[in-house]
Amino acid sequence: MGGDGTVGKALDVLDRVAAYGRPVRFSELLEGSPFPKATTYRLLQTLVSQGMLRLDPESGTYAPGMRLVRMAHAAWAQSSLAPIAQPHLDRLSQEVGETVHLAQLDGAQVLYVDKRNRAAKVPMYSDAGKVGPAYCTGVGKAMLAFLPEAELTRVLAQQSWHPFTGATITSPQAMREELAAIRDRGHAYDLEEHEPGIRCIAMPVLSARGRVQGAVSVTTDGPGPLDDHLPALRAAVTRIAGDLRDWRFPDKGEDQEWQASS
Repeated sequence: MGGDGTVGKALDVLDRVAAYGRPVRFSELLEGSPFPKATTYRLLQTLVSQGMLRLDPESGTYAPGMRLVRMAHAAWAQSSLAPIAQPHLDRLSQEVGETVHLAQLDGAQVLYVDKRNRAAKVPMYSDAGKVGPAYCTGVGKAMLAFLPEAELTRVLAQQSWHPFTGATITSPQAMREELAAIRDRGHAYDLEEHEPGIRCIAMPVLSARGRVQGAVSVTTDGPGPLDDHLPALRAAVTRIAGDLRDWRFPDKGEDQEWQASS
């Protein structure tokens, strides 16, 4: 459930509508809602009146409204690595001929903020805008490996450790061993740990002070060696990190310094 109060309840409803990925009926929202029917209906009416949701009167379905879309675009442009990384993702995708992802940590999960598609035989879960587990994805492990210890402990405690495949790491201790190896070599692998048939190699995007800002991966459903993509991946991450510093994008703990220099 969302936070306390009306705002938290409204955000919960927005999350539920967005999670469907398609227009959704009131009856569908009501099935999984923690709120009474009257409360759910009232929240939907308010969100529609404020432009956060759109109601199609013919089909009786709800979908994200244009006000929400504008807010999401502004957040994407101001808070996401995506605008900075965009040209480098384009170049990387062309160079490797595989699917490329850009992700950031959203609490204890991975938020995919951009993607360059390649025609893949096996459908991939990780479309831009989707949230995935941190402990069994290449981008997730690449970011976890470079978190400060206190933050890492907190994030690991929030993982589900669900075995998505037979290759999924399902314990914090085994994950810590994996993360130590990732720190040593500078990149992570997902060897069919989240989705059968899907493998990737990933690297973190770090600020000048070594803080995790995101991660980039090259993902494939083919049999080729993942390390073949490492030089192009490393070059792309280096360029993104360089542009990140040029844009003076504030790092956690650097906000005051950034504001003083701007």
